Amino acid sequence: MIPRLPKTIATTLLAIVAPLAAAVTVEKIPYAGWPNCYRLTNGEVELVVTADVGPRIIRYGFVGGQNLFVELEQDLGKTGGDVWRLYGGSRLWVAPEDRVYSYGADNEPVEITVSGSKLSAQAPTESMGVQKRIEVELADEGTEVKVLYSLANRTIWPLRIATWVLTMMHRGGVGITTLPPRGTHPEILAPTNPLVLFAFTDMSDSRWSWLEKYIALRQDPDNSDPEKIGLFNPATRGAYLLNGELFVKKFEASPDEEYPDMGSSFEIFTNESFLELETLGPMQTLQPGESIDHLETWSLHRPVTVGRWDDAELDRAIAPYLK
Repeated sequence: MIPRLPKTIATTLLAIVAPLAAAVTVEKIPYAGWPNCYRLTNGEVELVVTADVGPRIIRYGFVGGQNLFVELEQDLGKTGGDVWRLYGGSRLWVAPEDRVYSYGADNEPVEITVSGSKLSAQAPTESMGVQKRIEVELADEGTEVKVLYSLANRTIWPLRIATWVLTMMHRGGVGITTLPPRGTHPEILAPTNPLVLFAFTDMSDSRWSWLEKYIALRQDPDNSDPEKIGLFNPATRGAYLLNGELFVKKFEASPDEEYPDMGSSFEIFTNESFLELETLGPMQTLQPGESIDHLETWSLHRPVTVGRWDDAELDRAIAPYLK
C-alpha cells in the first residue's frame, strides 16, 4: 500500500511541480532540411524558428499536430545566394511594397538569443541598409504567443517605411478578417474604414465571402489566380481555419497614424500555394540608427467548426477568439 502524503505537503508539491511541467523549453533541432533551428514548446503548442535563414518562424501548431503555416517544398533547407525565396512561415518585410526594399533575400544565418521563454532572431543588415529582428515569447500555459517584429535603419540617411508582417498559411483553409463595428444610417454618416482593392482583385471570385461583419477568403490549391484586399481596423484581426483548428493573430492599429496602401492595417492575399494574413504598421521616418517595433499576439484554438458562412455562425464559432 502506497502511503498518502499529508494534504499540506501534497498541495505544496503540486504548487512546485505544476509550474515546472508547464514551463517553456527551448531546444536546438534540425527541421525541414535546415540543421540549425530552434523549437519552443510549453507542451501544448510548439513553434520552430530558423537560424540558417531568416528571421523566419516556420512552424506553429499543436504539439504533434499539423503546421498551420505553409512550408514551400522547393525552398526548404536552402541557404545562401541572392535568389529571393519565399520559404513559408511568418516573415517581416518593409512597406510600402518595393521591389528593392521589400524583397531583400533572407538567405543568411541569423543571430539567435534565448532568455527564458523568449527567443530573438536578428538578421544581418541587408544590402539596402535595413536590419530585421523577430522576438518570440511563448506563454507557459495555453497557446498564446507574443511576436515582436523590429526594423532598424542602418543607413546614413532617413528612411520613410513601415513594418509589414506576412504570415503564410497552409493550403486548403479559409482566411477571415473583421470589419470595424457596424452602424446604421443616418445615425452614422461618416465612413468608418477603407476597403482597398488591387489591380488584380476580382470581387466576383467565388473564393470571397462578403458579409456584414466579416470578410472571408478561401485558399484553393487548384486556383492560381491571385486575390488580395486591404482594409483598416483599429482592432486588426486575422484568422485562418484549417481542419478544425483556428489560428488567430491580433494587432492594434491607431486611427491617428498614416498607414501604407491607402490606409491599410490588414491585407489578405491568396494564390494556389498559400494564403497570407498580413498586418501593417504606420508609416514612420527612421533616422539612422533608429528602429520601429510591431507587436502581434497569436493563439490557436480547437475544435472549431463553421457550419455556414454567415455573420451569425461566425459570431458563434470565431468571434470569441478575436476579442
